[in-house]
Amino acid sequence: MTTEPDLIQPAWKRLDPHTCQLGESPFWHPLEHTLYWVDIAGKQLLRMHAGVLQTWDMPSEPGCIAPAQGGGLVIALRHGVFRARQWGGVLDLLATLPYDTATVRANDGKCDALGRFWVGTVDEAKTQRAAALFSVDARDSTQPPHLARHLGDAVTGNGLGFSPDHSVAYWVDTPTHAVFAWNFDLQTNTLTRRRSFAQFSGKPAGWQFTDATYGGRPDGAAVDAQGNYWVAMYEGARLCQFAPDGRLLAQYATPAQCPTMPCFGGADLQTLYLTTVRHGRSDAELARYPDAGCVFSMRAPVPGLAVNFFAG
Repeated sequence: MTTEPDLIQPAWKRLDPHTCQLGESPFWHPLEHTLYWVDIAGKQLLRMHAGVLQTWDMPSEPGCIAPAQGGGLVIALRHGVFRARQWGGVLDLLATLPYDTATVRANDGKCDALGRFWVGTVDEAKTQRAAALFSVDARDSTQPPHLARHLGDAVTGNGLGFSPDHSVAYWVDTPTHAVFAWNFDLQTNTLTRRRSFAQFSGKPAGWQFTDATYGGRPDGAAVDAQGNYWVAMYEGARLCQFAPDGRLLAQYATPAQCPTMPCFGGADLQTLYLTTVRHGRSDAELARYPDAGCVFSMRAPVPGLAVNFFAG
């Protein structure tokens, strides 16, 4: 019989007093020494450099972002995937994802090692299982970006991650409380041999945040240099670190009930940043976690992987 590791209480630091409604999609830009993230519900992109916070209003909800080769960003908004050549610049449409924007929007995503931008979506109606996982390939400048649909039949696409050798991909449909892994062929851009990677207990009926027996459900994720998978546990007030073979190595208490996504940054990629949620949380919960919605950091035991840049 195996036992779960004890909950570690790390020394989290608050990045800035600014609170997001729904913080998500953080990444560390190694050339700019800058942390980027989004506020989905607040319809903003944010970045922090040398203690200075900047915000950029979006025309619709940004689900995820990634740095782009040659400068700027690739941005998945509710109504399309866009390329911005500079902060605050023009948004050029790259691709429109095939879903009904009235009930579905872009959510968690990141780039693979060849610079394709992967975007998971969320079915806000939670009735049609209309969420899916797409990739956008814009490497051939003579052709329109190539859009591929890889997975579907989901409610909330989350937890995307790639192993250090690019042979494994991870993805989550959050309400299932499960993380799945696939064999990933980087060159052919294909996912095969789905298997269960981690399974969590479901949310008890009538759950309240004071009930710590519920460990939460998997949200955004990151992979470290040793191939360990780090996943934020929404409503579980914890961050879990799994070995490549699926063993739970460690779990860290978080300074908000609803952590959303970790990323590794800093000069040595050993600072772990974490976005969180404030929108929709009860007054009682916010009294316990007054900084919910902020970005936090802690010193990680191992370095992470550098962010992949969008090619296009």
